[in-house]
Amino acid sequence: MLRFRLLVQWGMLFWCSLLGIQLGLFVRHFESGGTTAYYSRFPGVEAFLPIGALVSLKNWLINGQVDAVHPAALVLFLTFVAMAGLTRKSFCSWLCPVGTVEELMWKLGQKIFGRLWHPWSWLDRLLQSLKYLLLIFFVKLILIDMPAVAIKGFLAAPYWAMSDIKMLHFFTGLAGIPLLTIVVLLILSLFIRNPWCRYLCPYGALLGVLSFFSPSRIRRDSQVCIDCGTCSKACPSRLPVAMKSQIISPECTGCLTCVENCPQPGALAMAVLSKPLPKWLFPLSVLSIFSIGVITGMLSGHWQTSLTYTDYQRLIPLIPLLTH
Repeated sequence: MLRFRLLVQWGMLFWCSLLGIQLGLFVRHFESGGTTAYYSRFPGVEAFLPIGALVSLKNWLINGQVDAVHPAALVLFLTFVAMAGLTRKSFCSWLCPVGTVEELMWKLGQKIFGRLWHPWSWLDRLLQSLKYLLLIFFVKLILIDMPAVAIKGFLAAPYWAMSDIKMLHFFTGLAGIPLLTIVVLLILSLFIRNPWCRYLCPYGALLGVLSFFSPSRIRRDSQVCIDCGTCSKACPSRLPVAMKSQIISPECTGCLTCVENCPQPGALAMAVLSKPLPKWLFPLSVLSIFSIGVITGMLSGHWQTSLTYTDYQRLIPLIPLLTH
């Protein structure tokens, strides 16, 4: 099952890379004045607009309207929320490309150095609070404080229309502090498991909070367990699996690493409420929820942007001037 998860992870990373390349070719067509070949823009890139999706969510809740400029952003956001509510924080361990890269780095570091380093417990808890503080900041700023008129203004602005392209320019033009930050996080990932995911990602923090309501969770049968502690040692989130009858922590990503490393059949399993699931059913559920969300967005007409070729011709040259 771990090999299947790796296949899904790397498949998603490859697909996200293709989306980025396709978006780059799409933008180059307009930046060149139409002299280069035209390539379609895939709406899946809107998965990388979580803050805008949060604004779009509030607009949908208070105005009953799905933003037509980047509708896939809201569709994918709601899909990942549904995944958290049903299959824990599985987005982080199965689909997120950032999580995939970080996992590659700490596994590489473990192979090179023979071990990983863990911050002191008090420091680890303090650092973990950062992502929740960031989450509180964005929730308060957008869902609580941002008035309806500001929501409509943001979604109607050229900045929001071009936000996916500005995101592309951010990554293709990395320099200075942003580049240094990414390099530092990559280096830290060689020594510490998932520093971005564990300490700084507000998206993961949100999904973790929502996963409290998930009916699925890791359960340990104390009557079968041989108390070897292998599950706790294997857990990427460093959860005390061997000491609990069930894991409800917001740090559990549903990666099934503990289950796959358990040497005692029947001692550990992903379960819904109190019923253990076959090993294949949880991954199938994760991929099914994701697929249903995307297909629903497509069939409901909330997937493709309302922006036209002419809109992109007009707006893309103005991107350097768009600050808000």
